[in-house]
Amino acid sequence: MKRRDFIKNTALLAAVAEVPVLANASVHAPQTAPQMPQAPEGKLIDTPPALMNYAETSMGITFGVSALANGFVTYGEKPDLSDGITVKCGGYRVTRIDDKVMQVRLTGLKPATTYYFRISADRIEYKGGYKMKILGKETDDKIYSFTTAGKKAKSHFAVMNDTHANWKSFTPTIEKVCAISPSCVIWNGDALNSDEEMDKLKQVFLNPPIDANSDYASRIPLLLAQGNHELRGWETRTLENIFPFRQPEERSSRDWDLGRNFAVRMGDIAMIGLDTGEDKLDTNPLFCNLFTSGPYREAQALWLKDALQRPEIKSAPHLVAFCHIPLFDSNPKENPGDLYPADKHPDYSPDFASWQRTCNQLWSPLLNKAKCQLVITAHTHLYRYDEPGKDRCWAQIVGGGPDLSGKPGRFPTVVEGKVEDGNLVVRVHNIYSGQVEAEHVFAPRKKMK
Repeated sequence: MKRRDFIKNTALLAAVAEVPVLANASVHAPQTAPQMPQAPEGKLIDTPPALMNYAETSMGITFGVSALANGFVTYGEKPDLSDGITVKCGGYRVTRIDDKVMQVRLTGLKPATTYYFRISADRIEYKGGYKMKILGKETDDKIYSFTTAGKKAKSHFAVMNDTHANWKSFTPTIEKVCAISPSCVIWNGDALNSDEEMDKLKQVFLNPPIDANSDYASRIPLLLAQGNHELRGWETRTLENIFPFRQPEERSSRDWDLGRNFAVRMGDIAMIGLDTGEDKLDTNPLFCNLFTSGPYREAQALWLKDALQRPEIKSAPHLVAFCHIPLFDSNPKENPGDLYPADKHPDYSPDFASWQRTCNQLWSPLLNKAKCQLVITAHTHLYRYDEPGKDRCWAQIVGGGPDLSGKPGRFPTVVEGKVEDGNLVVRVHNIYSGQVEAEHVFAPRKKMK
């Protein structure tokens, strides 16, 4: 056995040997205070804030901390915050305390309105329900700002996808996003490879290791259309602890667990966010029956039907949907994601979904009825544009991946959508060449009855 493995395994066995076995631990566990992390010296707030879940009347603000803390945000419409209102982490009853991430939810905001804000946190020492104290308060010196969505907001979005924590390609991608300065950014899945550790999630979503613009998300709000890689890893079950779900008031009781879906009106554009789930079947033994993407997709069809009927969505001149795995592929050999039981068949390649036929069958009739003009997808790491077809009124743009080799079609993209003279103009920025790879113009859709 290698020395490194011997040391690691010996330490693990020693640790396991010292853990007592408790029968009925949930009933008889001693009622003592949990062992909280010690509060280290130094800076408490350790990342810039990130604006998450762009919406008309709410905004999520997330920032990192280095020790156990209680965070809060002071916001207002005046740049000097002389009208500031302070909102704490968490919701009713008790605030959230955490040693990694603070999340503050601002609600009751006005549509298409600019707000200013500042983040703060109290360093907490916790030794029990009656043994806690504030060790000090830290406030970020900078005052940030954001503008909410709404019919009068600027009709301008940008899409990035399949970044996979590849910082070499992420750097110029963010440079392009900042240069075009959209109203919001849709992160169209696969931000990283696997959600295993909260520290890695903090790095990816809050403080990327890039030389410039690492605080881009404190200026440009984010929307997340989750990818299949966001479903993998231990922390995927608590991903909302870093990238929160949609606000509770934006979901009905039936749709409570659909926190990743969004329907947002931004100027003349209605934006719909869908989650295509894992790119392998729930029956594939690779993931030990731990996935339930099938019923998840079906539930989203019910949500989508209602979302498309919302007045602000129905009346928008332009309708664009976002999801990670493509909903169409013209190549009959590409795996459509429904090859039971384990994604393999000699007539298809590869052994995972290149596109999602099930999602197409569930969602496309609804998108067609709503006269959706464009679906922006990702996943294949190969840029392409698909014209509307006989059975679908929408075009499809598939964004590129993190590859900077210069191979045909394999380059990072930023897909920019902007309303100009009433038309939706979509430009695909090739991050490798620095040029506009393609431009597509969509006239307003016919008014829905």
